[in-house]
Amino acid sequence: MISIPLVDIAFFGFLFVVFYTYVGYPLLLMMWAVRKPRPLIHTYCTPPVTIVIAAWNEERHIVARIENCLQQVYPPEMLEIIVVSDGSTDTTSSLVGSFASRGVTLVELETRMGKAVALNVGVAAAHGEIIVFADARQAFSTTAVRELVANFADPSVGAVSGELILDSNPSGPTAEGVGLYWNIEKWIRQKEAHIDSIVGATGAIYAIRRDLFEALPPGTILDDLLTPMRIVMRGFRVVFEGRALAFDRVAHDYSSEFKRKVRTLAGNYQAMSLCPNLVKPWANRLYLQFMSHKVCRLMAPGALIGLFMTNLVHIGGWYTVFMILQASGYAMALAGWWLSKIGVRERVTGTAFTFCLLNYAAMMGAIQFFKAEAVQWEKAR
Repeated sequence: MISIPLVDIAFFGFLFVVFYTYVGYPLLLMMWAVRKPRPLIHTYCTPPVTIVIAAWNEERHIVARIENCLQQVYPPEMLEIIVVSDGSTDTTSSLVGSFASRGVTLVELETRMGKAVALNVGVAAAHGEIIVFADARQAFSTTAVRELVANFADPSVGAVSGELILDSNPSGPTAEGVGLYWNIEKWIRQKEAHIDSIVGATGAIYAIRRDLFEALPPGTILDDLLTPMRIVMRGFRVVFEGRALAFDRVAHDYSSEFKRKVRTLAGNYQAMSLCPNLVKPWANRLYLQFMSHKVCRLMAPGALIGLFMTNLVHIGGWYTVFMILQASGYAMALAGWWLSKIGVRERVTGTAFTFCLLNYAAMMGAIQFFKAEAVQWEKAR
């Protein structure tokens, strides 16, 4: 009987997690989407729609945001805009109030309650059959609402995510890497939608059937994960609409992007604690997709560390090749970090740096969640 050392088992176990997370799952999706695509009805229609915007101290952005919503190619009499001012202490509320004559509704919360509560209040005040959630900073393409709504002609669809277009000319290696990461993420979502449903939505632009909304627990970090997955578990699809566009910019300094990702990844842990059915295969028909898309990415930082450590104690033959590859990758990441400090833009090292930065953010997100640190909703920058 052949005895396999535990270090070898551990090494290949860690290698499998890393490979499956970043290569195996995308390959699986590509083959799955080709073999078993699920058709979708897309018919232009004009049901009553409410755009809900939660805002806290957004005087810099709110006027442009409302004007952008008012410019939508959609019958004005069928489009309602509600802005919930979450205890704003600047001029946000008065600026929103100046649009009252144009049909924009202001809902004011006396004290800051957090985004989840603001969204609950906004949906409760809405009259539309379809709710479109929008952030205060980004802008929509003029046909975004129409394109989102067209998917609800399919009775199996409960929610639709639009596409976020990031600044096409970012500066800095971090922005380069984040742009590449987001392009890969959108590709994965497209394939998931072809099969059945995407895992979560794009927070800057997504829509749901109003009667499927469930109030969010106060303090919810990722409404764009919890709400769509609740809808999935009620038997509906969550699809991706690449013609419904929102526009944003990449954070040019890595510290801002890191902080945002820590919050997002802590939100993944929180979502599983708020909705344990997410990790139960008999309760979540997207169990494989959820585990592959979300949970494996949370496991990847530990697997990367384990891979490096087991490789350190087992060098020789192919193990030496793996060590050289790992060492080279981390050396490029260090170079990318140093270049970012001096303001040099370089794609390869910048991508390596961003890869490591995002995995470090996943570790810190776990620490933040398990230490039960509060994550406050911050205004768009």
